[in-house]
Amino acid sequence: MEKTLHDKIEGLIGSEKVYLFMKGTPDAPMCGFSAGVTNVLRSLGVKYGSFNVLADQTVREGIKEFASWPTIPQLYVDGEFIGGHDIVVEMARSGELQKKLGN
Repeated sequence: MEKTLHDKIEGLIGSEKVYLFMKGTPDAPMCGFSAGVTNVLRSLGVKYGSFNVLADQTVREGIKEFASWPTIPQLYVDGEFIGGHDIVVEMARSGELQKKLGN
């Protein structure tokens, strides 16, 4: 991965405590998995930053390499990769996500 792309992704992740790479936007998710993660975050009252990977193919491919995770959405908390839809949903069910978020 190019250093400039790596730095851009790190900058995005570092811009908010909670950051979501998703397809679409929080108000208009473009896939069910992205919608599911936004619903979890909304239900927990979490403020978060987001990036629509459909708007930038370079970031879309780069984030997969950055996290060594092949799918979108990807959730980060305090700069740490948490996971995709299934992991986020399960962590929310168990209360583990709320602990990570400090809720």
